Amino acid sequence: MADVAATSPTDFRVFVEPQQGASYADQLAVAQTAERAGYSAFFRSDHYVAMAGDGLPGPTDSWVTLAGLARETSSIRLGTMVTSATFRYPGPLAISVAQVDEMSGGRVEFGLGAGWFEAEHKAYAIPFPPLGERFDRLTEQLEILTGLWTTPAGKTFDYSGKHYEITDSPALPKPAQHPHPPIIIGGGGAKRTPALAARFADEFNIPFVPLDTLTEQYTRVAAAVEKAGRAKDSMTYSAAFVVCVGRNDSEIARRAEAIGREVEELRSNSPAVGTPAEVVDKLGPFLQAGVQRIYLQVLDQSDLDHVEFFAEQIVPQVS
Repeated sequence: MADVAATSPTDFRVFVEPQQGASYADQLAVAQTAERAGYSAFFRSDHYVAMAGDGLPGPTDSWVTLAGLARETSSIRLGTMVTSATFRYPGPLAISVAQVDEMSGGRVEFGLGAGWFEAEHKAYAIPFPPLGERFDRLTEQLEILTGLWTTPAGKTFDYSGKHYEITDSPALPKPAQHPHPPIIIGGGGAKRTPALAARFADEFNIPFVPLDTLTEQYTRVAAAVEKAGRAKDSMTYSAAFVVCVGRNDSEIARRAEAIGREVEELRSNSPAVGTPAEVVDKLGPFLQAGVQRIYLQVLDQSDLDHVEFFAEQIVPQVS
């Protein structure tokens, strides 16, 4: 059976959920703080309805937001975890991503998924087909996006699928990165997800799962990478964990209360919860399982000290 080489993470990234309640200014503050603190990337979710709470002041569009951030940051990488294939047609999406990549000087990373949250589709008149069709559309979108981006300048791109058809596309603009921005695919599906990742992805991500689930899915993806004839080290393996750290129990409790969670629940579900020493110990088994990149889900975007504290106290011990 294929396996994943154990290695220390190459970097830590900040990941936010703006639909829960964050303005563009809030996201800019987190992105700029993360850049100064040395995180390698700022990522945001792609959702239009809050999963809890009122979500005020309301949702922000992920690619409009990243375009703004591209011009107000200078070195941090920018991406989505993950863009929903149900939200946008593949042609205009290819244009948006390529444009933001150019605006950022080649700092975009592109996560794409099938979409899952039915309520936001109903709230904003977005069709929500059954799961099988959503995966079919995701596959076709990946074929189209990579096809448009890699078509040589001066040539045209054609595509005929079950759900999308393209005729004589000039396949412009091209992204700043060649052949295109890194593609991230994630999830826990046992068959289609690993195969799709092995075919298209530079990075595989699995969020918010226990160690045994992560290890099992990494093994599936590694086997799919091997079957596809790719080099073992051509895939980056990442994970996402909610973060809640502090100097002591009272500070941890304060941060847990700010996001409406119980400390013990957080501690049992995420290795990125606790004091610095506790978090370093709990991350160890995940690193041994092959996690190379960690996305820290920052749920309180007003607590910029939290972002800085993790970078100062924990990142140097495990990077």
